[in-house]
Parts: sequence; C-alpha cells; structure tokens
Amino acid sequence: MHITIVAGTRPNFVKVSPIIHAIKDYEKKHQVGLEYTLVHTGQHYDDKMSGSFFTDLNIPQPDVNLSVGSCSHSEQTARIMVAFEKHLLENRTDCVLVVGDVNSTMACAVVTKKLNLKLVHVEGGLRSLDRSMPEEINRLLTDSVTDYFFTTTQEADENLLKEGIEKERIFLVGNVMIDSLVKSLEKTRFPNVLKGEDLENYFLLTLHRPSNVDDAVKLNTFLKTIDKAAGEAKVVFPVHPRTESKITDKGDYQNILFIPPLPYLEFLDMMKKSVGVVTDSGGIQEETTFLKIPCVTLRENTERPETIHIGTNELIGENLNLLTSSIEKISIGEWKKGSIPTFWDGKASNRIVSKLVELLS
Repeated sequence: MHITIVAGTRPNFVKVSPIIHAIKDYEKKHQVGLEYTLVHTGQHYDDKMSGSFFTDLNIPQPDVNLSVGSCSHSEQTARIMVAFEKHLLENRTDCVLVVGDVNSTMACAVVTKKLNLKLVHVEGGLRSLDRSMPEEINRLLTDSVTDYFFTTTQEADENLLKEGIEKERIFLVGNVMIDSLVKSLEKTRFPNVLKGEDLENYFLLTLHRPSNVDDAVKLNTFLKTIDKAAGEAKVVFPVHPRTESKITDKGDYQNILFIPPLPYLEFLDMMKKSVGVVTDSGGIQEETTFLKIPCVTLRENTERPETIHIGTNELIGENLNLLTSSIEKISIGEWKKGSIPTFWDGKASNRIVSKLVELLS
C-alpha cells in the first residue's frame, strides 16, 4: 500500500510529521508493507519557513520537491498542478493525502481527482464562512472532491454533513497539529537570536494575513496599539516575510522585539512560556488552546470555533479598543480559563493511519 503525502507550507509540515511517524510505527508493529512518498510543493521556499522543520520534526527530507516558489495565487496554483500531475503520472500511488487549506492542498486535490485517484483530506470540514479568505476557497474546493475526511472536531463533521457528505466518509480523529505539539514540548529550545534579552514577562505576536499586513498604515496602527498596551512587558514578534516590508520604522516601538521567523522548536518554546499570544493564525489558535495560554485573534471570524467555545481564544477583529483591553486583561491575569477539545490528545495520527489501512485494503 502506498500513500502520497503533500506538504507545502510551515503548518503543513507540522501536520504531516506525526502522520509519517504513525505510518512507520504501524508498519513496524503490524509487519505490513506501508509505504509513503513525501511531496514538498515548495510553496514556502525559505529555509527558516520550511527547511528547518525537517530537522525539528525528525522527518526525512522530501522525496520530491516541486519547487514552485512564491507568485500570485493563480500562478502558484497552476505551477503546483502541472508539476504534481507529472509526478503522479510517473509514480503509482493508492491515495493522495493532503492537509490544511493552503494553495498546495487545493491544487493537489484537484489533480488527484482528475486522475481518478483516492483523495484524503486531513482537517476536512473547517469553515470560516468567509469567502473573502483564500483559505476558505481552498477548503471548499478541496472538500468538494475529497473521498475520505479526517476531522478535528464535531463542528467540522457537522459542516460536512450540511454540505451533503455521507457520514460514512467522515472520521473524527482529533488534531494532528496537537500531535506534533505533544511530541515536541520536551524538545523546545530558547532562540539564540533572543539571548541576552530580559524576557521574564512577554507576549508573543504573529501577523501574516493579507487583510492585516498588506496595508502599512493598518499594520503599524496595530503595532503601536500593541506596543502601548503591553506596558512594561516585551512583545516578541517573529516577522513573516510578507510583513517585513510594511513596517515603517522599527525604532518607533519601545516594547516590540522584531526578530526573523523562528524554527518550530524555538517558536514553540516562546509560545509555551509567554503570558499571552496575539495572532491572526489558525494553527496558533489551536496550539494556545491546548497549552491553555490566552490568545487574542485579529480576525473577524475563525474556522476553529472550538478554540473560542472551549479554549482560550477570543476574536477581536480590528477593534483597537478591544485589542488594548484584551492585552491588559491578560497582563493582570483576568483572561478566561479554557479546556482541551475531545481527541486533542496526541494520538490523532495513529487513528488516521489505522483507518486508512482499513479503507484502502
């Protein structure tokens, strides 16, 4: 049995890593022929954005790198489709497994079904109900052609059922991103770039969504608000490449520490030791919920509502007053206490592999 696994961005690598380890464990335990090919589309091409993940997550270098690089959504999607089709035509597989909601996910899903191969979507059924988000379009298109769905929550199951997907094709397994988190917590390391900084009390900040960072005025207004609200606390800000050019003058900020993107284990170390996180990332909403760390999300909606209903996350949109008050609440310890969703236990990948063997045998 052969599985082709697709990854293209930082979050993708975090999600496929435990699946690869689960495949190896299953093959060893059950003495069966279970092979995989890891295809890296090259959607993230900077080593700090992808390359270091292979070492940090203890997975081998990809078997194939499509090297599509950065370009517009349409051009990138087209490049991935052409290159991935060529790969599948030259290499037999029993199914293609895609994760998440990036361009690589959608592009490889369409190619897979055009070639009449089985398609598996890990994290199927997530919905923000906001079609202005590129990721939402990718989710909808991917799920419209998927054969088998592995979901993170009951809410995702319900989304798929409402869209007419048969219950027999939906499997609630938990969150593979949490699998990686659980395996990595004891291996985290403090970033060298921050050696010598007084970080007894700090917030972690990440921003990358076009709606938040492409407008330099909006971005710098967010940063000035965060810088002021932090008070005496530092704000560690690993700057995403698309964000870097929009920051007008780093010298304007007293509390924000601007640093390059961090490898996974260093970023995780900063997250788990922070007093709170301000972000617009989907995955970080999940990780902070598991770690029970306060999370403030600069978005109007989320495809991960469980992080709000159950976890430690709150949406504040673009409301600067809420941004200020949220940071102040966290600083004085008045943030809500969350719990962990069902099946977010570090074993989702094992459930996926066991069910895949059953489905494909």
